[in-house]
Amino acid sequence: MRQAARALFGRRARLRWVHLVLGGALAMPYVLVGSLIIGPATGSTNVFGSFPLQLASFGVGLPLAAVTSLFPLTRPLEAAAVRWLCGVDADRLAFGPAQTRGEKGRTAGWFTLHLGVGGIIAGMSLAVPPFAAVLILLPVFAVLRGTRLGLPEVFDHAWALALAPVAGAAMLVALAGCAAGSGALLARWAPALLGPSPEGRLAAAEARAADLAVRNRLARELHDSVGHALSAVTLQASAARRVLDSDPEFVREALAAIEDTTRRTVGELDAVLGVLREGDAPGTAPAPTLAADLDGLLSRTRAGGARVSATVDADPEALPPLLSREAYRIVQEGLSNALKHAGERVAVDVRIAEADGDLEITVENPVTGPATATGPTTVTGPAPSRSGGGHGLRGIADRVRLLGGTMTAGPVAGPAMGSSGETWRLHVCLPMKGPA
Repeated sequence: MRQAARALFGRRARLRWVHLVLGGALAMPYVLVGSLIIGPATGSTNVFGSFPLQLASFGVGLPLAAVTSLFPLTRPLEAAAVRWLCGVDADRLAFGPAQTRGEKGRTAGWFTLHLGVGGIIAGMSLAVPPFAAVLILLPVFAVLRGTRLGLPEVFDHAWALALAPVAGAAMLVALAGCAAGSGALLARWAPALLGPSPEGRLAAAEARAADLAVRNRLARELHDSVGHALSAVTLQASAARRVLDSDPEFVREALAAIEDTTRRTVGELDAVLGVLREGDAPGTAPAPTLAADLDGLLSRTRAGGARVSATVDADPEALPPLLSREAYRIVQEGLSNALKHAGERVAVDVRIAEADGDLEITVENPVTGPATATGPTTVTGPAPSRSGGGHGLRGIADRVRLLGGTMTAGPVAGPAMGSSGETWRLHVCLPMKGPA
């Protein structure tokens, strides 16, 4: 019983009733225009004094409503009303103006349906409650039984008077049922008529994918630049603290490296945040590349105590700007991973070379702890990780995938740079020409 009462008189049912009454209010101007057509056509001077003529005016006004619904603001306004009053989820509705012929046709169908059903429910809401109230009060107030109200003569009988309140209450319940049922039907049909078309859903999905791609790119830039800077600064500060009294010259070099690293990272952070705020970052520091900052990257890494050897058999100046920038980030993240997982005094070997039209990048360091991979892994899905690792290898894998290259990462048997045991190897192969 309580559930039935909630369905007829609950908050959602009341809001949908309001939505229908608003549709009836919107239908009134069209009904008035229809009466101006029906009156001369039938020779009647009092169209609203005849119920059939009122229905005829209503029928003439609805096609006019369908025509005016082609205005651009109709669908956004109707979708907003359906969202708030009918309880339809926003992602199932289209809030932009109708563009295609199909969208305009569905919008016209919805607007006509809303005004037609709303006009009927609004008319019932105006006529039924007063008459039902008279029937409910009829047995109590004898003055209501007069002929002035035009009640049928059947109410002169006692049995009719006894049933009049029941009939009045039933009429109110029936009115609520009609309103609730009509509101539920409109709410069910709204996504089909006011929802996005397949083309609109595809465009929205493409827009979301583009936005996600931009966010992922910014996340990779922040992770690589800020993450590497924090790792390098931490190791440099730690090394300087240990030799503060015994090697002042090393401490000065470490502090200078910290200053240079933080200054460059602030510039890169400004550039990335500029892209995030405005879509581009005019006037901010450009992203670092192999040609511009490879030597600086290696020297700042060595300042923390790491023994980094580098072999460059390629001309960084000849690389395309995009490839040079992404390759710099890959080398940077490879060094960060080595420092983070193998320790500040780790020996790291970096090799950059051209081979068969590809740019090959290899970063190797001894494995000082357990690794999750058992051997080199070619990345086609989620990137392999090192014990305690974060998103570094995943970011490298994303960059490699976008450039159309290949990547392997993992421990391999054999010593690295004179050490014993396993070696962690990151090997990336990037095409120097192609659609990337």
